[in-house]
Amino acid sequence: MPLLDIAKGIACALIVGHHLSRYGTMPVGAFLLAPGLLGWLADDGRLAVQVFLVIAGFLAAASLAPDGVLRVDRPIARILQRYGRLVMPYMAALTVCVLVAAFVRPWMAGDDVPASPSIGQLLAHGLLMQDLLGYEALSTGVWYVAIDFQLFVLALTLMGLPAMLRRAPVPAAAVSRERWTPVALVLAVATTSLVLFNRNADLDGTAFYFFGAYGLGMLAFWIGRATRASTWRSAIVLLALTGAAALAIDWRSRIATALVGALLIAVAQRRGWLSLGRWPDVAMPLQRLGRMSYSLFLIHFPVLLATNAAVEQLGPHAAWIDALGMAATFGLSVGAALLLYRAVEVRPASWRAVAALFAALLVSGMLVAS
Repeated sequence: MPLLDIAKGIACALIVGHHLSRYGTMPVGAFLLAPGLLGWLADDGRLAVQVFLVIAGFLAAASLAPDGVLRVDRPIARILQRYGRLVMPYMAALTVCVLVAAFVRPWMAGDDVPASPSIGQLLAHGLLMQDLLGYEALSTGVWYVAIDFQLFVLALTLMGLPAMLRRAPVPAAAVSRERWTPVALVLAVATTSLVLFNRNADLDGTAFYFFGAYGLGMLAFWIGRATRASTWRSAIVLLALTGAAALAIDWRSRIATALVGALLIAVAQRRGWLSLGRWPDVAMPLQRLGRMSYSLFLIHFPVLLATNAAVEQLGPHAAWIDALGMAATFGLSVGAALLLYRAVEVRPASWRAVAALFAALLVSGMLVAS
């Protein structure tokens, strides 16, 4: 689906820009040259995360239950597989971040550089439980990886719940109703998240806080599977009204972004734009960026720390040097992401690789803490 890759490429570039405009000393100097752009990125660039949540939900529905019924024979094995796919590049990037943070710490003041990690902090990150256990993040944005895993588990549970509770085979006459039960569960939990859970900041370390956006993506996929135009239109109206009602109760720009994203994807799917094989040449770099967006999301922060530390050593300097340093950071981050993507992310997940990367993270943490 090239269009989804393009959307992920744009969203990831905005997230990197958001972090570039908030961390280190370079954005302070560069702000004089582009106050509008950097101010917008610092305040609203984070909203691009909602695009990833919607797309993740869309793809989860497509792979787990394209027809509304869970197509997974071994749910536990699928959950473990998802964990392995997520944590391999994640732990490789965290290892780099731990080492880079230790290297630049003597030259960078402030709270932007993560402190030396404890063994409990390292274990919690490796198990994707750092926010649930109250540990400080080793890198910016790593909360998303833990939330993505929780959302996947929650979605799989909701779609498999009817089968788990069923004690007898489903009669042929009830097959259609069985197919809609998981969809109804996802709609109910997503609506509850939009109206209730997402308004409670104490829940932002759990999947329930974010399932509204994720569920909108799942529902957008199933809407696109409607065979009748009238059914599709009715479902689109229901989706829009659900989001609008949540925003009427409490306006949140993040939910508005997720709703618009879900509706656009639903329309694009209906019109066949998602599966177009050829896009204008200008979109190709964004498509490639989208394919390795996860690696870029993970690795750009240690690059940001290194470049900020290097620029700080120049002493007093002109604003254009800071702006050039930010541009160089983005380019170097893309280069580092390409290496991580090819060396780790596209490799088949295996428990041997997961164990080796987990060990590397622990060892790097103990080395810099000693």
